[in-house]
This record gives sequence, structure tokens and C-alpha cells, in this order.
Amino acid sequence: MALSSGKTDFCLGGAILLLFALRFRYPYFIAEAKYMCRIAISIYRTPKFLKSNPFYTLVDRFLDSVQKNPHKAFIRFQDETYSYAQSDKQSNKIARSLLKHAGLHEGDTVALLLGNEPMFLWMWLALAKIGCSAALLNHNIRSKSLVHCFTCCGATVLIAGAELQDSVEEVLPALREQGISVYMLTDQVTAEGMESLTDKIAQASDEPIPADLRANITFSSPAVYIYTSGTTGLPKAAVIAQRRLWAMSFFPSVCGLKSDDVVYICLPLYHSAGFTLGFGGAIERGATVVVKSKFSSSQFWDDCRKYNVTVIQYIGETMRYLCNSPKVFEHFKNDQVHNVRMAIGNGIRPEVWRTFISRFGNVDIKEFYGSTEGTLGFLNYAGKIGAVGRVNYFHKKIYPYALVKFDQEQDEPVRNAEGFCIEVVKGETGLLVAKITQKAQFGGYARDPKQTEKKKLYNVFEKGDVYFNSGDLFRTDHENFIYFQDRVGDTFRWKGENVSTNEVSDILTMATSIEEANVYGVTVQGYEGRTGMATITLKKDHQFEPDAIFSHVTTYLPSYARPRFIRIQDCLAVTCTFKQLKGKLVEEGFNPAVITDPLFVLHEMVKSYRPLTRDTYQSILDGHFRL
Repeated sequence: MALSSGKTDFCLGGAILLLFALRFRYPYFIAEAKYMCRIAISIYRTPKFLKSNPFYTLVDRFLDSVQKNPHKAFIRFQDETYSYAQSDKQSNKIARSLLKHAGLHEGDTVALLLGNEPMFLWMWLALAKIGCSAALLNHNIRSKSLVHCFTCCGATVLIAGAELQDSVEEVLPALREQGISVYMLTDQVTAEGMESLTDKIAQASDEPIPADLRANITFSSPAVYIYTSGTTGLPKAAVIAQRRLWAMSFFPSVCGLKSDDVVYICLPLYHSAGFTLGFGGAIERGATVVVKSKFSSSQFWDDCRKYNVTVIQYIGETMRYLCNSPKVFEHFKNDQVHNVRMAIGNGIRPEVWRTFISRFGNVDIKEFYGSTEGTLGFLNYAGKIGAVGRVNYFHKKIYPYALVKFDQEQDEPVRNAEGFCIEVVKGETGLLVAKITQKAQFGGYARDPKQTEKKKLYNVFEKGDVYFNSGDLFRTDHENFIYFQDRVGDTFRWKGENVSTNEVSDILTMATSIEEANVYGVTVQGYEGRTGMATITLKKDHQFEPDAIFSHVTTYLPSYARPRFIRIQDCLAVTCTFKQLKGKLVEEGFNPAVITDPLFVLHEMVKSYRPLTRDTYQSILDGHFRL
């Protein structure tokens, strides 16, 4: 027995030593093993759903949870809690009222113009139960853009929240011309051309909806239409088929989401992050969601404590807003008193990542890269600050992609003598292209073949291949971590050098007085390319310090990357997902006759920034004041 025990101890000790050796030689071995295991599980489960007859949809997954855990909390909103069973019955009532009064049939598309509230989720469940797809409209858009959204998706019915009636009335004549039926979530309406819906829902039965109403739905049927942010031009409707919806809903489980988690959704539900990852991911796992009407940095952590939140979502600048929230003493003591264990999102900058962990505790940040319409995503499963993912052999085998050389001036990939793209070397920035395959399909934009075609690249590495053009620039480091660099349009060329707007923005916000910075390139008469300009906001109780800012940019930035012009605003314009808007700023340029905000120009001779007057502006155009 003693000998046997000794052998056991020896084997155990050897196993521990082996694990330590692997960890030393391959520091990300355990994280990678967990990631691959979760990927394998999702790959195993996907065909099971796709090949089922009838097709097993996400709403079927929801109904399974209703049977398994009917009284479990599904939605928490303000002071109300709705169980899986209650949500099921409420969505049944909505479905029956729409079948009776809106005359909907399997395959129809319904546009939803709703804020973040339980009704949004119930409405989608109801539509899914009767085989209809939903177009998720951004409730902030108006007039021309709003009407355009219907042209994209072909919706025949609009359902809007009561608080958005003014927006609907503004475009009502155009909607009526297109034959679109309009339903308001009110008990009664006074405007001609609208019908109330809340009263009809209240009178409907909550009996289960027959599954045969969606019997013809397949994995290629549209599930939802999600509109791109539209930082330039009109919104484009990305087609999210049932198969794609499953893939996006699986992603949170790959990150580590579990059935007993409580997910805090403060991002817009009409956006892919809030809807497919937050709501869809919770359904896939059978978890609970907390719905917030809109993001609030002052209420964020109080909500997390109130609802016992374990998983949060972030996008764009929300993490920075949290880090910049006032450190009131009694709140500062509580900064790390919460149950949040994981944050899933994208767009967090390295310095914000470090600050967040330092202030709010060791939350497992799952930074990822992906786009609503894209065919590929990355996940930083190892927790490397600043990275969006890591090159993984198996992942790349299943979903082929490459970083290729990109010509900034020609705005297209560089090709060799044979006409094929050229992969960049490690450490070099390149355009991400992802191969379009049966497993990685590109659904394109609804009723917009021109924009769909613009996202495709042909004959990338061999004749006949087709790749998705992400429009995003990345680089990999010596450890194979992948780093987002810029959007193609967010890089400009000045004095023969490429300038990254993100890098310049990061440097500017390191300055003592600058709160936010939106960096872009503007054309200047008599110069090739674009010169750098930054629109900034100042920190509370701080003034613009021309000498100090000049010293800062000359210390940390090469000459060609220094913003020649600085514009000061009270707040920066952003999209609903906190992406900075550049289009109008670029269009307005640096003309003091057009811009009423304070303007400054970098003055090399006096080693400072000086007010940009009309005389100085004219001197620049005449070529007397050199940039």
C-alpha cells in the first residue's frame, strides 16, 4: 500500500510539474484550452440545431427554458421582475393580437421602433413565434433616415412606443404612401393613419402559439434586420439569418456565460451587442437579463448591486465613462463591492482597461472584435490588455482570414504582379479580410446589392475566391496577439506618412486638461493628403493650455502626426453606440468663418497653439503660414 501511495504521489507531483512547465513555456495554455473547449461545444451543438426538422430556432430554446424553469426570473426592469412563464404568456398575447388585427403571416417583416424595455423583448418573441422577422429601428433617427429603413427591409407593419409618436407622425404620410400599417403601443390614438395596440394585447388570449405557424422557417430565413450605425450616409440593414443569430447567441457562452448569470443590458436593444449578445446570449443559456432604458454611469454600479448583476456589457466609450465618474467618498469605498465577474464588449483602450481593473476590481474583461454584418470575430480569451484576440490555428482553419497590405492613397489592397493580395509580416499593420465560405456566410445588406458588393474582394489569394472586406486595420505581435489599429477611413496620410487617429487621440487624452479627443484629417489648399485636426472637450475646471498642449504633442508625437488644428467643444457628437462622429467635422474643416467654436493652430515659431483668426486662415490658404 505504501509503495502504491508513493507512486500516486509521484504521478501527482509529476503532473503538477508538467502543468507548471506548460504554463511557463506556454503562458496562455490554460486560457486557450478553455477557449477551444467552449468553441468545440458550440460547433458540436450548432449542426444539431440546424439539421433539426422543423428547424430549432432561438424562440424554441426560450420555450424549452419556460418548460424547465417557468418561475425563474427572465427580465428585470426598474422594480418589476418577469419570469420565463410570464414572458411567454405576454408574448403569446402580443402574437395573437398581431395575427388578428395586423393580419401577419409567416415570412412577413415588422419594424420595431421601441426603447429599451420588456415590451421590446416580448415583441420579438411574439414575432418569432409566428414566423415573422423584425427590423430593429434606431429610435433616435428621424425623417429621411427613418423612412429609408423601411425601403431597406420591406417591412409592412410598424410598431412604435407611445413616447415616439411625434417621430412617427413626422413620417406618417410617407409610410402611408408605402402602404405600411402603423400601430402605437397606446390604448387609443387620435391621429389618422394609426391604430392602437396596447388595448388589443390586453384583450388577447395567452394560450400557446402553434408551432406550425413557423413550420417553414429554415436556417437561412431572416431572423432580424439590424442597422449599421450610419456614421456616414444612410443606415444599411444587415440581414441576420437564423443561422447567424444562433452563432451570435452562442458567443457569450464561449466567453463563459452560465445559466445562473444575471446580464446587465444598458446598450440599445436595436444594436447587435444588446440584442444578439445580451438578449440572445441569455436565452441560449437560460439566464436572467436586467434591462436598463439607457446607459448611466452614475447609476451603473448601484444597479449592479441592486439586481445582483454578474455579467455586464460594454461598447465604445462606456468603460471610460465609468472610469471618469466622480470618486465620491462613500461610493469610492463601494467601487469594488459588487458581484460582477465578467464584462463582454469591444472598444476599450489599454489605459482605460488598467484603470477599470484598478478601481472596480478584478473583473474578467472579454474584449472582442466583430461587426454586425461581418463573417469573422476575435475574442481576447487570455486577458492581454489592449488585444482583441489571438491567432489560433484551429480558429483560422475553420474561418480562414488574413491581414493584407493596404494602400491608403488608393483606398484598396496592394496586389502583386499576379494580381493577388499580399499578406503583411508580423508586426506590420494590414487590412483584415475573411474568406466567405459555407460556414462563414455573408448575408449582406437588405435590398442594397451595391453596398453588399462593395464589401466583397475577389481573387484575393487565388482565382475565384471571395473574401469579406472588414474595412478594419490590425497587426499581430510576437506572441500572436491581435490588435485593432483603425478603421480604414480613420487613417489619413500627411507628409508621406500614415497617421492613426486612434493613436493620436490616445496621446491627446493623456494631457492633463483634455477629457475627450476626436481626431481626423482635413484637406488644406496647396498640400497633398490631409493634415491632422482634433476636436476636444476639456476636463471640468480646466482651461485650454496652449503651451502645455504644444509641449505634450511635440514630446509624444512625431511631427507629421501632431494635430495642426484644435477645435474645442462642450461635448463630442457620438452615435447611439458611442462611436465618435467625424463626417460633419471633416466637412466643416478649420474655417473660422464657418465654425463658432474656439479654434487653435499649431505655431512652430512660438512653440505653442495660437487662436486661429480669419487672417491666419487666409495666410494658410495663401501659403504664407506653413503647416
